[in-house]
Amino acid sequence: MLLRPAPATWFELLVVRDELPHALQVLAATRQVQLQGPVASASALAGTGGGLLPVMRSALDQYRRLAERYAPFWPLATASTGPGRRIDEVPRAAIERLQSWSKDADPLIARLQQLASENSELARLRGLLSVPGEPLPNLSLFGAAGPVLASRAYLLAPATGAIEIPSTTLSKRILPLEGEFLLALGPAADIRALDETLGAQKAHRLAIPAKWPASLAELDARMRQIESESGEVRAGLARLSEAHAIASALGDLHLAEWIVAHVPELTMTPRFASITGWTTASSTALHTVLEKASLDHLLRFPEAPPGLVPPIVLHNPRWAQPFELFARLLGVPGAAEADPSRILALVAPVMFGFMFGDVGQGAALLVTGLALRRRFPALALLAPGGAAAMLFGLLFGSVFARESVLPALWMKPLQHPLTLLLVSLAFGSGVILLGLALDALQSSWAGRARLWWSTRAGIVLSYVGVIGSALDTRALWALPVGLGWSSIGSAAMASAARGRAAAASLGTALETLMQLLINTLSFVRIGAFALAHAGLASAITGLAAATGSRPMFWLVLSLGNAFVLVMEGLIVAIQTTRLVLFEFFVRFLHGSGRPFEPLPLPQDIASSPPRSRFPP
Repeated sequence: MLLRPAPATWFELLVVRDELPHALQVLAATRQVQLQGPVASASALAGTGGGLLPVMRSALDQYRRLAERYAPFWPLATASTGPGRRIDEVPRAAIERLQSWSKDADPLIARLQQLASENSELARLRGLLSVPGEPLPNLSLFGAAGPVLASRAYLLAPATGAIEIPSTTLSKRILPLEGEFLLALGPAADIRALDETLGAQKAHRLAIPAKWPASLAELDARMRQIESESGEVRAGLARLSEAHAIASALGDLHLAEWIVAHVPELTMTPRFASITGWTTASSTALHTVLEKASLDHLLRFPEAPPGLVPPIVLHNPRWAQPFELFARLLGVPGAAEADPSRILALVAPVMFGFMFGDVGQGAALLVTGLALRRRFPALALLAPGGAAAMLFGLLFGSVFARESVLPALWMKPLQHPLTLLLVSLAFGSGVILLGLALDALQSSWAGRARLWWSTRAGIVLSYVGVIGSALDTRALWALPVGLGWSSIGSAAMASAARGRAAAASLGTALETLMQLLINTLSFVRIGAFALAHAGLASAITGLAAATGSRPMFWLVLSLGNAFVLVMEGLIVAIQTTRLVLFEFFVRFLHGSGRPFEPLPLPQDIASSPPRSRFPP
């Protein structure tokens, strides 16, 4: 049926154990499979020699420890090599490759880090040597001080103030274009004290080379040598990574992480693996997908094991899918509940458009919704809301808050406020009756149709009598008849103490009837907000006209419309949501369903953003 959500179908798939990783990826690519382990399974991915998931987690723990040290030096991961390997061997073999690589790579990494450190110090020294016109001491003699004397070169932290220098120490502060340097020469003990003082002020102590470069040219030459040697070391690391197949090992470990994170309990034997869960695909479609992937398999669609609740799938056309958002605010409709998305695709825009009737402002919302619906799916609701606002704008004769551009096809809201409020009440009554009809339909689906017609049908009759009396007081006859219907029906359905059941039913019916009438009165806000919108539009055009200047007129009109679009548009959207949730849904929707959550795709490794693989 159009309004009834469909439960997903239980499936059982048997594949060769070595092809399990490939099979899981194929199922994830369909976006139509939600895995669930069998109820009888007691261990996670139970296999020979104990649980497999704990083994995989142990391997991943080793991977994370290695990543803390070596991740900056690894290449980008490539996709896992796919089928043909035992699932328990995938992370183990990958870890062995990483460990073997690390032993060979440690000397190269140490040398690369040493070169990077030296290059960083030389870059700082370059800043010192580049100070224009600054007389510097003979740095070769300065750097060779010792053992009685000690020399230091510091790069001071920004905004370093006065520094207390021992009287026995010679010092010179040098201010280049960026940063500030301090050269100090003095007794070794005093210099060590100065180290502590400046260290507390976050100054960086430069590593003085054994031989200071005689010129900037010599320093630049050394930095070029470092860059060249670093490139050779990186090339050596790349060759090691290729020799040890590190990129594919990382891909295997990413696959293992995905399995541990998203694959539940599965039953395994030394040769086969059983994959169980729910699917929204037909048996033919799922079988075809597995055949195209060249997977040897046995696929069945038996009854779901007892105790498992199937997830619910909402099958709505594209135009109604944005309105699933309202139902999901309360949860997913259960298997015996109506999915109101298609109904809301008509009702919600009418509410919004009635309160926000303006051709120009509605067009702005329509364009915004169409432009942003892919980036922000919730904003897709602006498109039908804007279209409805344009329609009511034609009925009210309003274009960008101006009522002199188009004639009203129906009425001017401020000229007929009472009519507007009465129409809102009539519309609200229709919405509530629609909710009660859905409640009756759900009772039929759940096998409780007799109970509904024996009890709640009487309440509906009483409600119709009360709201009908607004047109003809003779309709009030339905009030006592409906209450009596509900009481007698409850007594007839009771197995004992029928008098007490009838009295309790009468109290419940009166309470429910009062709630329905209060819910109906809540829809007066639709007309009230339509009047408020018209009043605000009138105020904006009045202020614009009062400026006495045509440029100012259009400026005030533009700012006023922008204010209405943002502030009143938000308020009207909130009121529409409130009426849907608390006046309409409360009559029938409980949100007792379990959402269908398809197995996510493994991370697309090929499209992963590149990271810096070596320290600067």
